Amino acid sequence: MSGRQIIVIGAGMGGLAAAIDLAAAGVQVTILEKAATPGGKMREIAAGPFTVDSGPTVFTMRWVFDALFENAGASLSDELALTRADILARHAWDGGATLDLHADPAASTDAIGTFAGRDAAEGFKNFTTEAATIFATLKGTYLEASRPTPISLAGRIGLHRPGALLAIKPFSTLWSALGHHFRDPRLRQLFGRYATYCGASPFDAPATLMLIAHVEQEGVWLVGGGMQRLADAMQRLATRHGAEYRFGADVASIDLEHGRASAVTLSSGERLTADAILCNADTAALAAGLFGTGAKKSVSSIKSKDRSLSAVTWSMAARLTGFTPERHNVFFSTDYAAEFAALKAGRLPEDPTIYLCANTRPAHATGASEPLLLLANAPARGDTAPLSSKEIDACLTRSLARLQRCGLTLTPQRETMTATAPQDFARLFPATGGALYGRATHGWMASFQRPGATTSIPGLYLAGGSAHPGAGVPMAAQSGRLAAARLLADLPSIRPSRRAAISGGMSTASATMDAKP
Repeated sequence: MSGRQIIVIGAGMGGLAAAIDLAAAGVQVTILEKAATPGGKMREIAAGPFTVDSGPTVFTMRWVFDALFENAGASLSDELALTRADILARHAWDGGATLDLHADPAASTDAIGTFAGRDAAEGFKNFTTEAATIFATLKGTYLEASRPTPISLAGRIGLHRPGALLAIKPFSTLWSALGHHFRDPRLRQLFGRYATYCGASPFDAPATLMLIAHVEQEGVWLVGGGMQRLADAMQRLATRHGAEYRFGADVASIDLEHGRASAVTLSSGERLTADAILCNADTAALAAGLFGTGAKKSVSSIKSKDRSLSAVTWSMAARLTGFTPERHNVFFSTDYAAEFAALKAGRLPEDPTIYLCANTRPAHATGASEPLLLLANAPARGDTAPLSSKEIDACLTRSLARLQRCGLTLTPQRETMTATAPQDFARLFPATGGALYGRATHGWMASFQRPGATTSIPGLYLAGGSAHPGAGVPMAAQSGRLAAARLLADLPSIRPSRRAAISGGMSTASATMDAKP
């Protein structure tokens, strides 16, 4: 396949994974990224003497990355320092009640039994069994496969297995399904939070998302040096196979020739031709015409009411006193239904649930200042109703009060603090309104409404968290692998690109031969 030119737009997880598979297959790949570093939503923010992981912080489904690196002749373990977390997350409620979920399911069962009684422990066993069944049913038929329709998914699972089809619980909400396993409302909160992992509400998301419980039990990994090191390792691997990365390269348009995607034009005016283009931007940007009117028709737009959640985050250095946090910590509101009703109505909750990532835990000197990420869910209205500084400050006050009521005192070093609101995420990821996960996974049809790897435009492929199979670090990477596989399968039938001409008779170099900006 030498001589074939592929352009990948965006060095997020999907673009990084696709670039590895394409380059390892011998295709000439150029990755165009408008930011200065790879990783997409992964980002690091300076906070005094620290660097804070300020994007995705949880690393699961390691098997996706093991397979990706193996396929390219490398080992994930050789490229990254990975430690399996013994405690998956620490959870807290008013009055100082806490509950840890452990990597060892038996330890979690015992902890839940101590926390809420023997019936709750039995409920947890049944819940995890059901979650494992859902995961096993969908792993090969959905997560690792091209985007299905409801009919094709039923065919993959087996039309002769109606029990298996119903077992994935597409027609029940996560919240209602949890009620069959747990009487304690705190446990329903804890496991209902899995809906927020893809920017959804547990009151509207399908019970299928129970599978996330199994994903976490398979392993939550701590990445030495922070999540950005994963993106760096993926960039290095693709580069070793000949891929070229161009940072600071802002794509203004995807250009069509005879109805086929054949080139991109940068905001600088430079034009690059290619045999195919893989777009790892949020599909909302395509639908809004931010990559040109020609590419606009490749995907459907998402109504604002169908957007996933956004967030308000604070990256900071701070001191913690009270109970000892783990790497991942959740402090629950007193009224989950009211919290998500406010978010659905486009408002910040009066009593938000707070996620705290203590970047250097569990290995941290007691009493010392440390890097922290604080996160509260927010509606994705950054383009239509941006939050005022007063609202953001009030949200921080409520967030710190929530931690205090749960037994943890956080004293921030204000001069180190960086707040990021939905309007900031909207600027980072245009046309999304700040939605961090694409379309919200609400209702049984939502998973089928994400676009797949192929589009209505020949030569244009999609990857990323807003495409199939969904949001999150491993899912976005999996989308890149699916897109690369589809592109490679189509490549033999694609006519090689020709050097294009611009006004004045100057030829534009191929994607792999242009000088860096």
